[in-house]
Amino acid sequence: MEQHTKLTKEEIKQKVDELLNNYLEMDLLRFTTAGSVDDGKSTLIGRLLYDTKAIFQDQLDAVERASRRRGEDQINLALITDGLKAEREQGITIDVAYRYFHTPKRKFIIADTPGHVQYTRNMVTGASTANLAIILIDARNGVVEQTLRHSYIASLLQIKHIIVTVNKMDLVGYDQEVFEKIKQDYQNIAQKLDVKDIRFVPISALKGDNVVDKSENMPWYDGPTLLWLLENINITSDINLDDPRFPVQYVIRPMSDEWHDYRGYAGRIASGVFHVGDEVMILPSGLTTKITSLHFADRELDYAFAPQSVAMTVADDIDISRGNMIVPVDNVPQQSNEVEMKICWFNQRPLQPRGRYILRHTTTEMLAMVTDIDYKLDINTLEKNYDDKEIKMNDIAKIKVRTAQPLFFDPYKKNRQTGAVILIDESTNETVAAGMIE
Repeated sequence: MEQHTKLTKEEIKQKVDELLNNYLEMDLLRFTTAGSVDDGKSTLIGRLLYDTKAIFQDQLDAVERASRRRGEDQINLALITDGLKAEREQGITIDVAYRYFHTPKRKFIIADTPGHVQYTRNMVTGASTANLAIILIDARNGVVEQTLRHSYIASLLQIKHIIVTVNKMDLVGYDQEVFEKIKQDYQNIAQKLDVKDIRFVPISALKGDNVVDKSENMPWYDGPTLLWLLENINITSDINLDDPRFPVQYVIRPMSDEWHDYRGYAGRIASGVFHVGDEVMILPSGLTTKITSLHFADRELDYAFAPQSVAMTVADDIDISRGNMIVPVDNVPQQSNEVEMKICWFNQRPLQPRGRYILRHTTTEMLAMVTDIDYKLDINTLEKNYDDKEIKMNDIAKIKVRTAQPLFFDPYKKNRQTGAVILIDESTNETVAAGMIE
């Protein structure tokens, strides 16, 4: 077999940076917005789309007509994302609204999530794939309970970057002291959170101050605009390049004259870097082999890294199928039939202690039973309630689960891809919970 030189971790990170503008997923920033009711989340997203000229003319015309019907003198930018009739009538966000736009520097997918406590599950859904969270705070109200709740969820989901936008600065006369007090109050609660990168921007989503263009009304603020931060925050370092994990999704067998003996294992690399020649282990069988080739589309690679989707071939004839995981022999994930996890409960029917559910993890599914409920979290105060064991919709709790077969995982804090699970009701096929393995 031809010998391939392995790259160091620093060289790999440099290569990732070089491919930033050429590889679709590396050029894409997913971010979510969160804040209390009426803090201006939908207006902020509407302003971003409007000022970056990311709205089609027919969409803009429809929003203008809807604004006039509501008796408003100017375009209501919140209507761009609030598409449900109930949302427009009440002026609130109920469901998660996804919007796509791009600038010359980066592509974006926005998840506009609701602020009401009864829609906590919607926020968890919208934030589960986000690289960054925008936490909105009304300059008139300052830091409130919902601010702590949304920030905790962002921290729980291991979102690495938070931009705290102090909105409606126009309603407090663009007062610097108001902004600085809110900044200090938030930094005090941030000590309870597992977030390293927190930025602060004073804005007016309605007027456009510091959203896309610098504000002339706040000369005292010399920081970047919100859009500049979104375009320039580095998310490459957020990818786990230390723990190679390859969940197999599909076995490719062309059975053609050209590829008669080809057997490739296709999937998306969850984390880490794989090189041709690496000695790997197949889980759950524990058999070992070597990687003989890596294909990305029609190109053959010497190495591949997360989050690329590739086809891998190995040296030995081993039974490998969907649900198996390929890992290095010297870096194997944890294995257990019993795991502890924090969950957000999605379903109207409460969690059933000793209840049976289908647990989906990466590309595999297995039966699982909830063996214990450790505590329920008061999401507004972050206090743990060890007495109340009834887990209802939108509740966050810590539970123990026993699986019918061994689960190969990494803690969610270490690896978002291999530490995340969902629970499915086996009788209705409804997704009832999202879990983060501890």
